[in-house]
Amino acid sequence: MDRMLVVVFNNEVQAYQGRQALLQLDSEGNISVYAYAVLAKHADGTATVKQGDDSGPIGTLLGTSFGSLIGLLGGPVGLAIGASVGVLSGAAVDLNNARIGDDFIDDVTKKLTANKFAVVAEIEEDWTTPVDTRMEAIGGTVFRRALSDAKQTIHDENVAAMKADLAQMKAEQAKAHADRKAKLQEKINQLDSKIQGQLQKAKERREAAERQAQAKVQVLKAKAAAAKAKAS
Repeated sequence: MDRMLVVVFNNEVQAYQGRQALLQLDSEGNISVYAYAVLAKHADGTATVKQGDDSGPIGTLLGTSFGSLIGLLGGPVGLAIGASVGVLSGAAVDLNNARIGDDFIDDVTKKLTANKFAVVAEIEEDWTTPVDTRMEAIGGTVFRRALSDAKQTIHDENVAAMKADLAQMKAEQAKAHADRKAKLQEKINQLDSKIQGQLQKAKERREAAERQAQAKVQVLKAKAAAAKAKAS
């Protein structure tokens, strides 16, 4: 199952031990790590990515569920991302892109307080014991959440509702007097603009998801090739 993983630690040393443990679990075949970062929360409420996986095919954070999660954990004050990792735009940081519930963000941020660190990752795991056992031994508190497609359903319903309103306005305009026609046309134009904006955002999300899915396939292919070479 594809999941977002956040493991909170009390200090930086533990966080880097957690990162190493995560990569070790990947090399052992217990999980697949698609992207990861070590996040530091500062006393002023800002967060900084201390280290990120910027070498792989999905190392860039922009437009991905993982990148949006990183941005959300940065909190309202802001997030500083290292130049080698990339900078998140405000548009990228929302629950729709992160594909997780706000309750998950609340649970994590209650634990990820000032001067604490976290290992944030997008992983594929069949069972939770390997990660939990390793992280708890280091002193980490594990939070995980399966990625959801429910937001797309909500988006589709919103667009359908706006289209229904648009059709009703156009039907009303056809029967309206001249003075009313102009006012209705203004509302029609505004609503149509909103619909087009929503459709464009949906297109961008689909394209980002497709790129991320392709990158994940490449990660898995590379691992399979490495395992085959090691076995031969």
